[in-house]
Amino acid sequence: MEQQKHTRVNNILLGPLERPALKWLAEHMPAWITPDHLTAVGLAASILIFAAYWLTSLNPAFLWLASFGFLLNWFGDSLDGTLARHRQIERPLYGFFVDHAIDSLSMVLIFCGLGLSPYVRFEFALLALVGYLLLSVYTYLVTYVNGVFRISFAGLGPTEIRTIAILINTIVFFSGNDMVAVNLPIPGPFTVFDLALLVLAAVMFIAFIVVSVVTALDLEKKDTEKLLRRQQKEAQKEQKKRDRGLKARPSGELRK
Repeated sequence: MEQQKHTRVNNILLGPLERPALKWLAEHMPAWITPDHLTAVGLAASILIFAAYWLTSLNPAFLWLASFGFLLNWFGDSLDGTLARHRQIERPLYGFFVDHAIDSLSMVLIFCGLGLSPYVRFEFALLALVGYLLLSVYTYLVTYVNGVFRISFAGLGPTEIRTIAILINTIVFFSGNDMVAVNLPIPGPFTVFDLALLVLAAVMFIAFIVVSVVTALDLEKKDTEKLLRRQQKEAQKEQKKRDRGLKARPSGELRK
């Protein structure tokens, strides 16, 4: 199988801070730690987040454990590829497949754990999960058809999502998860965490629709142009065949 190459697009808001930090960590990482170890750390952190959110039904202090899990997840998930590139030991096919398969499992764990907490209705957590997975599907489709692996949308990527989650955890711990009076076409009541997830889900759904339509129009234009060029080449070939046929006919037959 040939190595599949793609262009990474990761224009996140926190990029100017994140990229130097990851570079420094990769340069100072002990030699015995491999990218696979870091990938495993990211998955373990997702399990920790799942458990921590679930345990908040016993004590809200477990929100701090969930926030620590997000930091640990960032460390493992963001650093594994950086370390591989720094050491020049990339395995593009294996790395791409394993990394994003685990990312999908991690998101299922995190959102389900959130839905099992007393702070968010389970159906809202699943709605946000669907939005995230839709954007993931879009990312993988575009990577296949365009060779562009887009990690960020409108400056937001996994790092920003983790940061927002930590901020919400902190706000809810100190101020509580009070009910909010708001009129929505969905049966209430709603908590602060509920509304935060609904807004996140709406943003992801809208982003998916917009980028899908824009990408589809762009691909349709490219494919139409290719089709027209191919048809023109075929027409030119047919014209050349007819011209050669006319030249090959005897002059007497042409006069008849």
